[in-house]
Amino acid sequence: MLITGGAGGIGAATAQRLAAAGAHVSLVDRDQPALEQFVSRLGGGHLVTAADVTDHVSLQLAAQRTVEHFGRLDIVFACAGVGSASTVSASRTDDLLRIVDINLGGVIRTVKATLEEVTRNGGYYLLMSSAAALKNVPRANAYAASKAGVEAFGGALRLELAHKGVDVGVAHPAWVSTGMISGAGTRAGESRSLPWPFSVVSSTDTCADLLVGAMAARRRKVFVPRSLALMDPLRWLSTGPLWDAFMKPRAALSVSRLEAAPQTTD
Repeated sequence: MLITGGAGGIGAATAQRLAAAGAHVSLVDRDQPALEQFVSRLGGGHLVTAADVTDHVSLQLAAQRTVEHFGRLDIVFACAGVGSASTVSASRTDDLLRIVDINLGGVIRTVKATLEEVTRNGGYYLLMSSAAALKNVPRANAYAASKAGVEAFGGALRLELAHKGVDVGVAHPAWVSTGMISGAGTRAGESRSLPWPFSVVSSTDTCADLLVGAMAARRRKVFVPRSLALMDPLRWLSTGPLWDAFMKPRAALSVSRLEAAPQTTD
């Protein structure tokens, strides 16, 4: 199987679970040194390829190397992504578009680069969306848009490939303890201002266990935490006028603090 964004975070934790279960893993990331350091801890038989999900040619080469090395490719986890923690007003246009290009464009390029081989083997795709696709919150603008796009893309892809024996799943993790939600320039601490289950912070191990389970069962959707599944059919609650009334005072405070600092915009 092939994992993008495999050098760290959720991608690496998932790769560890899969390798421990005996799977052959092809790890793709733009950080070659981090990839090589990580794969050295997995044991032998795995493959690493430096590639960028914004570059279709590099992904094609990664898919080709995977097939040449393992003889086949039947599972793809499109995990690579970046977060955001700023308002539209305080962001540069190019930065907002970069988030969409990596998170959504990267998934599309990953699927295109691997589609022929995965279809040949009647395989499975797991595409990384987010709990952000289920709710509206400030400072998640382009990130939430990209993740909602992944969900829509996955839904259409699922119908296009079903008669070919290929299944497509979409992952919706909430907060997971990775570098994306900690440190400067992230949305660290924001979970505390949200109601349950959006406030739950999961470990990377818990997240990886649920994702591997979804791959094994070829599930249509996977939620991290599991309780987040309750919000899927009820997302009108977290995107409608009652949610706006709940979030507006919190948004006013967080946005005012952020935009009070000097910003570079275009």
